[in-house]
Amino acid sequence: MLRIFISSSFSDMSSERKTLLEKAYPEVLTYCRSLGLVFEVVDLRWGLRTSPSVEHDSCELFLHEIQTSKRISVIPAFVVLLGNRYGHRALPRLISEKHFEAFSSKLSKNTDGLKLLSQWYLKDANAVPPTYVLQPITAHLAHYRDYSPENALKREGDAAKWKSIETQLLTLLRNTATSAQSAGELHPEERQRYYTSDSSSLVFIREIPHQKVREGPKRFAKFMDLTADGLMDAEAQTLLTSLKARLYSGPQKILNLHCVELSKGAIDPKRKEHAQYLESLCEQFVSQVKTRIGAALDERPRRKIWGSVREETQKLDLTALTTEEVSRHVSASVELCKDFQGREGLLGKLCLTMWESTNERHAPIVVHGELGMGKTLLLCKLAQEMRSVLENRAAVVVRLLTLLHPQKYSVENMLRSLCCQICLAFGLAPPTSLTADAHLVSFFLNVLEQVSQQGNNLLLILDDVDRLADKNGKLRWLPYELPPNVHLVVSMETKSEAFARMRLRMETLENFFEVERLGAEDGEMMAESYLRSQNRTLAQEQKDFVLKSFEKSGSPLHLRLMLSLGKRWSSFTPLAELRLAASAQEMTSLLLHTMEERHGRELTAAALGYIALGREGLLECELRDVLSLDDDVIKEVYKHFLPPSPSLIRFPPLLWAGLKYDLTEHLTERWTNGIATIVFKNRRFSESVSSRYLTSDRKGRALKILAEFFLGRWSGKLKPVALPGLSLVLPDRKVPPQPLWFGAGLANVRKLQELPFHLLQAGLWEELKQEVISNAEWLFCKSRVCGVQAVVQDLDQSWRIMDCVETKLIRDVLILIKPSLDYLDGNMEMTLFYSELLSRLRSLAPLYPALIGQLCSQCETWLLSCTEPILIPQTSFLQPPGGALTHTLTGLQGGVLCLDVRVEEFFQLFSVPAGVLCLDVCVEEFFQLFSVPADVCVEEELVVAGSDDGVIGVWSIPDAQLLHTLLGHTGAVLVVRVTGSALCVSLAADGSMRKWDLLRGKQEASADEVLATDRGPVRLSVCERRGLLTVHTETQVKFFGLDGFSLLSSISDPDSQILGVLDDSVVSLCGPGLVQISQALDRTKDPVMVRLQEQEANQNQTQDQTQAPNPDCPQAPGRTLTLCSSVALSRRQKVLVVFNEGILFQISKDGGHTSKKFPLTPSVFNVSHDEKILLAGSDLVLVLFRLDGVDRFLDRFLELVHDDEVLSACVSSDSRMLFSGAKDQIIRVWSITTGALLDSLCGLDAPVSSLSLLSDLIVSASSSSTAVKLWTLRYDTRHKPPAHIPTGSAHSALTRDCDQVFYVQNQGHHEVLSWSPDTGGVSERMAVSVEVSCLEVAQSKRLLLCGLLSGTVFIYPLTQPEETLCIPPPESLSRVRALTLSPSERLLGVAYDDQLCLFTLTSRDCFPAVQGPDSRLLLGLLHGPLTCCGLLNDQRFIYGTSCGEVRLHDFRSGSGSVLEAHRSRVSCVTVSNWESHALIGSDDTTQRLYSLRPTRLQHSMDYKGFFFEGVLCAAFSDSDQFVFTGSRDRTIKVWGVSTGKLLLVQFVYFPVVRMVTYRNGFVALSKQGTIIRETFRCPDHISPDYNPLRTVRAQYRVTSNPDDPRDPCGAEEQGRSHSTQGAELHEFNPAHLSLMDVMKSKPSPTCVLL
Repeated sequence: MLRIFISSSFSDMSSERKTLLEKAYPEVLTYCRSLGLVFEVVDLRWGLRTSPSVEHDSCELFLHEIQTSKRISVIPAFVVLLGNRYGHRALPRLISEKHFEAFSSKLSKNTDGLKLLSQWYLKDANAVPPTYVLQPITAHLAHYRDYSPENALKREGDAAKWKSIETQLLTLLRNTATSAQSAGELHPEERQRYYTSDSSSLVFIREIPHQKVREGPKRFAKFMDLTADGLMDAEAQTLLTSLKARLYSGPQKILNLHCVELSKGAIDPKRKEHAQYLESLCEQFVSQVKTRIGAALDERPRRKIWGSVREETQKLDLTALTTEEVSRHVSASVELCKDFQGREGLLGKLCLTMWESTNERHAPIVVHGELGMGKTLLLCKLAQEMRSVLENRAAVVVRLLTLLHPQKYSVENMLRSLCCQICLAFGLAPPTSLTADAHLVSFFLNVLEQVSQQGNNLLLILDDVDRLADKNGKLRWLPYELPPNVHLVVSMETKSEAFARMRLRMETLENFFEVERLGAEDGEMMAESYLRSQNRTLAQEQKDFVLKSFEKSGSPLHLRLMLSLGKRWSSFTPLAELRLAASAQEMTSLLLHTMEERHGRELTAAALGYIALGREGLLECELRDVLSLDDDVIKEVYKHFLPPSPSLIRFPPLLWAGLKYDLTEHLTERWTNGIATIVFKNRRFSESVSSRYLTSDRKGRALKILAEFFLGRWSGKLKPVALPGLSLVLPDRKVPPQPLWFGAGLANVRKLQELPFHLLQAGLWEELKQEVISNAEWLFCKSRVCGVQAVVQDLDQSWRIMDCVETKLIRDVLILIKPSLDYLDGNMEMTLFYSELLSRLRSLAPLYPALIGQLCSQCETWLLSCTEPILIPQTSFLQPPGGALTHTLTGLQGGVLCLDVRVEEFFQLFSVPAGVLCLDVCVEEFFQLFSVPADVCVEEELVVAGSDDGVIGVWSIPDAQLLHTLLGHTGAVLVVRVTGSALCVSLAADGSMRKWDLLRGKQEASADEVLATDRGPVRLSVCERRGLLTVHTETQVKFFGLDGFSLLSSISDPDSQILGVLDDSVVSLCGPGLVQISQALDRTKDPVMVRLQEQEANQNQTQDQTQAPNPDCPQAPGRTLTLCSSVALSRRQKVLVVFNEGILFQISKDGGHTSKKFPLTPSVFNVSHDEKILLAGSDLVLVLFRLDGVDRFLDRFLELVHDDEVLSACVSSDSRMLFSGAKDQIIRVWSITTGALLDSLCGLDAPVSSLSLLSDLIVSASSSSTAVKLWTLRYDTRHKPPAHIPTGSAHSALTRDCDQVFYVQNQGHHEVLSWSPDTGGVSERMAVSVEVSCLEVAQSKRLLLCGLLSGTVFIYPLTQPEETLCIPPPESLSRVRALTLSPSERLLGVAYDDQLCLFTLTSRDCFPAVQGPDSRLLLGLLHGPLTCCGLLNDQRFIYGTSCGEVRLHDFRSGSGSVLEAHRSRVSCVTVSNWESHALIGSDDTTQRLYSLRPTRLQHSMDYKGFFFEGVLCAAFSDSDQFVFTGSRDRTIKVWGVSTGKLLLVQFVYFPVVRMVTYRNGFVALSKQGTIIRETFRCPDHISPDYNPLRTVRAQYRVTSNPDDPRDPCGAEEQGRSHSTQGAELHEFNPAHLSLMDVMKSKPSPTCVLL
C-alpha cells in the first residue's frame, strides 16, 4: 500500500491541494494500480475551513494518521506543502502535572492568568500519571457550535471570545514555558511543543519573493499568519523562517522550491505563470513519488502482484501466504491474552483433559458459552500456555474465525489454510491446486493421522466454529475422533443449533466445558489490568459504578465495552453524567449513541454501515470515496458552512479520522496480500451496527451507493446534490474509475470481490446480469484472480435470490470447468476459457438469448478477433450445464463395483454379474450384496463405495464432500453394508472383514480369513434385530455376531451350492434336483431334504401347485439341472432359483416349492423392494414378472428392449417407475404401468453396472470408472445434454455435414447403426453376416463403405439406404484391414491381410457402381499386418503396419518405396485435400509430414505429453495450410504444414478417433461419441513470444528437412528398386491361392447388386 499524508495549512495552499487532487493523484493512482498497489492520500485539511475541534484533539488525530501512514506505506509517505504561512498552533490538550505546577508557580503573581489557566485546564486524576486536561470549548462557551439561526449572534460572540481566550492561553503557556526553561524546570524539546505544530520526507516550498510587508495584512491575509487583531504574526514568521532554514540545510533531494508572484493576492490557475507553477508542482510530485516507489520495491523481495494473472506472478508462494495468515491470527491471539483474567480453573481442566488423552484416540474438546463470555480469550490463553508446555516437535494452530473473519468464512478456505500450516510445520506434502475442494475434508483427516504417526504433537484451536455450520447446523468436516498426540479445541455458542447437534453426536459430555459468567473479583482484576494497559484508572465511585453493572451480566465483553467508554471519564466528571448499560448489547448501543453525539448520527451511521456491508471490509480510501458519494452525509457535513469549492465536493477526511480514532478498539485492519481493509473486531459490534443503522431503506440506499462506486458510475462525472444555502449544484466527487483491468494482466481485485454482492443485495439485477453474469471477461478475470469457486459462490447466491435459470446454468458450467482450472493451477488462458464456455453453452444459446446467448456471442467475438491461433467451437461438444447430472463424487482410484442403499428411505437396485448364483436378504432390512457395493446412510446422508483396489470412500451427499477414505483391506472390496448408527461392514477379496464408524472414519472391528473369496461370488447380509451377520460363497456360509465378529456357526460343503440364507436357515443345492434346508444356529434339528420336481411335466398336478417337502426324499434321480441364478426374499421367506434349462423354482423356508417355465437365462436377477416384482435381464431385454400371489405368480407383464446389454435395474417404492443401466452407458427411466420410455440419462463414460435411488436422486457407478454419479429426476428437459453414440464404439465414421454417424458398438457385432444427431437416436440398422472390421464414408458421393472379416465390402448409398453394393472377398478370403478413398473419391483402396486392391467408383444410371480390382499388390508373409492407408488420385498408395513400417506403392508404375519407419504401430495415414502432403502418425511420440510432390520427408514432429502418446486421426484444412490431429492424450493439435510448427493444443477431455475436413476447420468424433465441429483461425503474423504449450504439460520438437532438388526419398526408393527380387518374390508367393489375379491387366467388374 502507498498511503501519503499531506501536511499543509488550511487556506494558503488550497490551490495546490486542489490541483494535486485533480491531476497528480490520479496519475499516481494509475501507476500504483499497475504495480498492484493501493494508493490513498490523507489530506485532513481538505473540505474544512478551520481546524480546531471542540475537543482539542486535532493534533492527536494528525499524529495518529501520520503514524498509520508510516506503518503501512511502502515508502515514507509524509509530504509537506509549505508556503508563507506557518499555520495554526493549537493549545496542548494535555499538560503533565509537573509542568502545570511549574507554570502555576510562574504565574503566582499573575492572578488573572492563573485563574484563566485553572479555568480551562482541570486535573484528571484518572490519568496515570495525573494530567491537566484542556476543557472542551463548549464547557464555557455553550453556543460555540450552536448553528441554530436564532443563536447566530451568540455563536459569533463565542467564536470571537474563544479566539481571544486561545491567544491569551497560548501567550501564557509560551511565556511560562520560556521562564521554566530558563529556570531549568523544562527541557528545550518540551518547550518547543508549546510553539510549533508539525515537521517530513518530501517538501514542496512556495516563496512569494516580492511580497511587501505593508500589503501583508490586507492583500495577503490568506497567505500569512495574522494575530487576533489582524496584524502580521511576527512570532509565526520567525518560526516559519526557522523551519525553512532547517529544511534548506537538510537533504536537497526531498526539497522542491518554487517562487511565485501572486495575482491580486491569489494563485490564479488561469494565469499562464501560475498554471506553469501548478503543472510543475504536479510533475515533481508524480516523478518523485514514482521514483521512491520503484526504489522501495526494488529493495524488497519479489512479491506476488495483487490481482496479476501473469503466469510469472500468478504462482503463489505457499509458505509466504500461509505465514501471512498465521501471523495475523497469532498476533491477534497474543494481543488478546493481555486482557486475560480469571478462568484459571477452567484453563487447568482443559490442559488436564488434553494431557490425559494424549496417548489414545479421543474426542475434540468443546468450549461453549453465551456470546461475550470470553471464549475467545480463553482459547487464546490456552494456546499461549500450551506453546510453553509442548515439546519441540509440536505445533499450535490458532484460527480466530470471528475476530479476523467477521463475514462468513468458507469451510474450504479454512481447511486448506489449516492443512498448509500443518504440512509446512511437519514437513508433509501440502494440498495443491489439484486437491479438489470436495477432497479437503479427507485430506485434512489424513494429515492429522500422519502427524500422529510421526509422533508429533499438534494442537488445533478453532474459535467460533458454529459459524462454519451448514444451513442445517451440521459440521460435516469436524472430526469426532482424533488420533493420539493430536488435540482439537473448538468454541461454540451454547444456544446455536450446531452446538445442539454436537452434543447429540458425541458419545460423552466429558469433553464439553462451559465458560460461565465471570465473578466480581475476576471482573475487578480484569478492569484494573485493562485500565493499566491504557495508562488510566477510575475514581472509586466510578469503578464501583462499573462493577455493579458488570455483576448483573458477568460478561467480559460487557465489561470491556464499559471500560472502553469509562477510560474517557475524567476524575472530575460528575457521577450523574456517567452512562452505562446492563448488557453487552445495550452497551454497544450506548457506545454508538455516544459516537453519534460526538460525530453526528448521519456520519456515524453511514461510515459504520458501509463497513458492515463490505463483503471483505473496505479500504479507507474506498470508505472516503463512498462517503463522498453519499448525498445525505455531504448535506450533514456542509449543513452549516459551504464547501471550499462547489465544483469539487468530497467528504472531509478529518471527520472520518476522528470517528475512527474514537472506535480504535472496535475496528481492526484485515491484511490480505499486503492490502489492509477496515473491519469490525467482533461479531457483536457488527450485529449491533447492522440492527441499528441498516434498516431496510438505509441499507438499500447504501448498497446502491456501494454498487455504483464499484461500477465506477460517477468517476469523471458530475453528481448533483442540493446543499443548504445553495441551489442544486453539479460537483465532481473525484472518485476513481473502476475498470475491470488496471493494466495488461492486472485485475481490479476489489471490484471483483465487492461488486456482485452489492449489485445483488441492492436489487440492481439488470446491472448484475450485464456486468457480471453475462460478462465473459468478468467470469474469466475473477476465475483467474479469485478462483473459480468464488465465481461459483457469487452465481449460486444470485441464482437463489433472483430465481434465474440462466444464472444457475452459468454457475453449473463453471463447476464443470473447475477441474480444468485446478489442473492448470488456475492459469487457464482466456482463449481456453472462452473456448470451454462456448463448447458447453452453445446449444443453450437459442433457448436463453438474454444471458447465455450474450455470453456465447462475446466469446465468439473475442475468439474471432484473437491475435493468436484459435479453434472456435461450432457445436456444444463438451458436457453442457443443467441436465440430470448433479454431482460426480471422486476420490477413489479403482473401479466401483456395486451400490447398495438402505431401504427404509430409499429404493434398491443392484446388478448381478455373470456367474452370480444367489443372493441373501436380511429379515429386517431388505439387502442384497454380492460384489463391491456402496451404501447410503439415511440419517447422516452418506454414500459409501468400495473399489477394486481395496479402498472405501465415504461422501456426504448434501455437499458432495469426500469425508473419509477407509484403508485396511489389501484386496478388492467385495461387499460394503451400512448398518444402524452410521456403521458399515465391508468384506474384501483378501478374506478380511471389517466394521467401520463412518462418522469418525475409524475401524471398529476386524476379522481375517473369514472365507475363501475365490470360490464364486461372495454375499453378505445383516440382521440388526438379531445382531447377526452372514457371509457366504457357493460352498461355505458363516454366521457372526454383529458387535465383535464372534463366529457363531460355519457350514462348508464343497459338493453343494448355497442358494440363499433366510434368517438362520441355509438353502443349498446338494445334488441333481436335491435341495437341503439346514438350521445353522441349531444343529440339533435335522436338515430338510427336498426333491425339486417339474410340476408342469406332471399332468396330475395343477400348474404352480406347491409341493410339500418329502421327508423320505425320493432317491430316483431327476433331470439334471444347471444352476443359473438365485435370489432370497426376506419378507416372503422364500428363495427363487433359475436353472439354465428354463425352469424357475420358488422354495419356501419349510421346504415347500413351486415351479414354472422361465423363458430367460438372466444375467440380472433381483426383486423390487416390496418383493412384488421380479426383474430378469438377459442381453438386450429386461423382463418384469409379478410375484403377488399364487394365481398370478410369475405373471410376465412387461418386456423392455434396450440397445445394449442390460447390467442393472431398480424399481421405485411406489412401483411406478423402473430405472435400468446398460452397457451403452445410458440410464433409462421407464413407466411400469405403460412400458413407455420416459427419459434417457446420458453423460456417462462407462457402462452402468450399479444403480440406487435416493429420494429423487439416482446414484450410479461402474466397475470401469472411479467416480460415483448423482442424478436428479427433477430437471428441465430442455437442458438435457445432446445425445451421442456409445462411448468406445468399435468402429465409427461420420459425414462432414454431421447429418449421420455410423458405428459398430462392440467388436464382434454384426450390425452397423446409423445414428442421427438431429433426433439423437438410431435411424437405421444395417445387419451384416459377419463381424465388421472397418468403416469409411465417401463424403461427396454419399456412400458408406463397410469392410468385413470375411473380406467382403458392402457399399450403402446414403440417399438409397435400402440398396446395397457388394465387393466379393478375394480368393484368399482374407479379412478387410482398411478402406481408403482418393481425394476425388474416384478410386477406392481396399487393404486385405495379404493384398492391396484398387477399385474405381463410377455411376450407372445415376446409381453408384464399382469396377475392379483395377490393380493389385500382393503382400509377403513377413509383411506386418496393415493398420491404415491413404490413396492419391494418381494411384499412389501409402500404408502403414502394426510393426511401424510405412510404404508407398505406385500402382501405375508398379514400383514401391519404403518410407521412414516408426517405433510402434502406425495409427494414422492421411492424405491432404490437394494431394500435396501426407501425415503419418503412430502410437509413439512421432508423427511425420511428407511432401508428395515429389515424395520426401518434410517434417518430423515429436510431441511428448504428460500422459498417453500417439496420434489417432488427422485431417487437413481446405487449403492444406494446416493439419489437425487427434491424439490419445485427449487433445486436438494444429500444425503448420509449411513449417511443421505446433500452432495450438486444445484439451477436449476425450480422445478424438475420427476427423473430416469441414470448410476452414474439421468435424470430429470423440471416443465418448460426441461430435466436435470447430473452425480454425490463424492470424497472418504470430508473435514470436507465442507459446502453444504455455498451459500444457508437454514438450515438442520439429525436425525439418531443407528443400533439396534431389529427392532423398526418391533416391532411397530408387536405390532400393535396383533389385527386383523382392517384387518377384511378391508375385510368386506360394501362399497366394491364385496367381492369375496378379497377371490380369484389367479385371472384369465384380460388383454385385443385392
